[in-house]
Amino acid sequence: MQTTFPRLLLKHAAERPGAAAMREKEYGIWQAHSWAAMAQLVEHIACGMHQAGLQRGEHMVIIGANRPRLYATMLAAQALGAVPIPLYQDAVGAECVFPINNADVRFALVEDQEQVDKLLEIRGQCPQLSQVIYDDPRGLRNYAEPGLQSLDALLETGRAFAAAQPGFFQGEVDKAHPDDVAAMFFTSGTTGNPKGVVHTHNTMLDRAKAGADFDKLTSAEEVLAYLPPAWIGQNIFSYAQWLACGYVVNCPESASTVTIDLKEVGPTYYFAPPRIFEGLLTTVMIRMEDAGRIKRGMFNYFMGVAKRAGPALMDGKPVGALDRALYALGTLMVYGPLRNTLGFSRVRVAYTAGEAIGPDLFTFYRSIGINLKQLYGSTETAVFVCLQPDNQARADTVGVPIAGVEIRVAENGEILVKSPGLLKEYYKNPTATAEVLSAGGWYHTSDAGFLDAAGHLKIIDRVKDVGRIKGGANDGAMFAPKYVENKLKFFPHIKEAVAYGDGREKCCVMINIDFDAVGNWAERRNLPYAGYTDLAQKPEVYQLIKECVEKVNADLSVDALLAGSQVSRFLVLHKELDADDGELTRTNKVRRGFIAEKYLPLVDALYDGKTEQFIETVVKFEDGRSGSVSATLKIGDTQTFAPVKAAA
Repeated sequence: MQTTFPRLLLKHAAERPGAAAMREKEYGIWQAHSWAAMAQLVEHIACGMHQAGLQRGEHMVIIGANRPRLYATMLAAQALGAVPIPLYQDAVGAECVFPINNADVRFALVEDQEQVDKLLEIRGQCPQLSQVIYDDPRGLRNYAEPGLQSLDALLETGRAFAAAQPGFFQGEVDKAHPDDVAAMFFTSGTTGNPKGVVHTHNTMLDRAKAGADFDKLTSAEEVLAYLPPAWIGQNIFSYAQWLACGYVVNCPESASTVTIDLKEVGPTYYFAPPRIFEGLLTTVMIRMEDAGRIKRGMFNYFMGVAKRAGPALMDGKPVGALDRALYALGTLMVYGPLRNTLGFSRVRVAYTAGEAIGPDLFTFYRSIGINLKQLYGSTETAVFVCLQPDNQARADTVGVPIAGVEIRVAENGEILVKSPGLLKEYYKNPTATAEVLSAGGWYHTSDAGFLDAAGHLKIIDRVKDVGRIKGGANDGAMFAPKYVENKLKFFPHIKEAVAYGDGREKCCVMINIDFDAVGNWAERRNLPYAGYTDLAQKPEVYQLIKECVEKVNADLSVDALLAGSQVSRFLVLHKELDADDGELTRTNKVRRGFIAEKYLPLVDALYDGKTEQFIETVVKFEDGRSGSVSATLKIGDTQTFAPVKAAA
């Protein structure tokens, strides 16, 4: 798609000016913004930014939730030839210092007082940060910092300039080229400083169009934008594809209203990482456990029908007349109301990515009639590399290469990708760029996997994480920690798991319970507890988690490659893993190496055969204060199973 983001905006505004482009929920009421109104808003912001001194080629930081005026500011910056850099709104101030300084950022647009305070706090470390513009003025009336102004004030300046020079905005838009830099996204920095991934208009829009063509997306789609704009997945679905297709993007009122807003919007095109689908299913199962006997019995019966017939019906395969009739009755009594309760009654295409999804979780959604599929991609590939075609969605693959993509498997099992969506470079980091982009144009994904006989890509784990068990009965067996962790996280009572075993004689895991799910389980058994730490260490909870781990071991025992990865010992952590404590990335991926160092006494205790271990951990609170949490953690042994030999 040889064009630019601002040109697409003006194209939609010219062709269907009155059609809704975005909606935002304010005070419980959905407010629509037409394409014409969005184009005018972008023009006025661009003119205001020009007056404030934003130059072509400069970087501009944007921090906040999904808001039409923040998206309009990204477009305005791109119209002037500047480069927007969205940062995570829940990141602490210290995490913003490196990106701001690395990209020599002078201008920042933030959503509200919280983000203003964050930037003012680090301003001494970022001397070049001279202009901070805020969207929501609440709480900022008495702020008198130099260079701080409201977006409303900047808009007034922009309107006056646009009226005086009506051809300026169009002239700036016309200067842009599809190969110009359009945006930069910083990686999570799991092993050091984050890297700025540079993308052009063409790399992002080409992949947006390829993804849209694959699933036949049109301007009639409805999308809910609720994930962080700093994550390229959200940026592609609610920005690049929004402009490529011209569909409607809906912005929730707040993070706490997303579930309600999802039901009200009824999106037709939906994206969520597995943890969101896990959370929704956990909520459903908790509610069903609290339901009356008749409702619970009806639910369990028809879910059995769904598991038997639903996936086959979704894939267009033949189903017996009786099961087809029972499924139709189940749709009327269970599946339809359940889809409506989840907000998925109109979903035509739903995707999950970012982590592997448990097969049972994947099957559950497809069995009740939701066209849930998997995709494969990364920040560096502008997301879309592989997608699952309708009727070919499988839990153990991530789809087939889409238009323009070539895939090759290196000798060490690493997936190599060639695509029009590859990053231009890592900003100011030629060494890192050379490491991932070969002279032949191949991108090194660092993921291990292979293409199966049907041409679908299977991902095993990160190349650096795939290891071997050393010593003991399973000496030399393959160890894939992410595979083990994802199987454990399917259970609604397990929120997070961290597995270790490479170079050791057995696999051991540290587990976070799901506080809501286990809390509900405990309450129904009249089991008292005083907070997360107390609940996590209850003997009854340990037994519950042990049963989950042993079910995973039984599943692993029939896998010829990974039978040696069965979990021998486990413990339940005394606190939830948290991005603010450095244990997770901002996209909620486990930082396994960091956790191993931070909880070294626990790792040693798991492998030394201890039955308990004291640990004290420093934690950070949302207001920036620090505290500590301590507990003596019990360590449990689990049953492992002899590998099941495949039939001859």
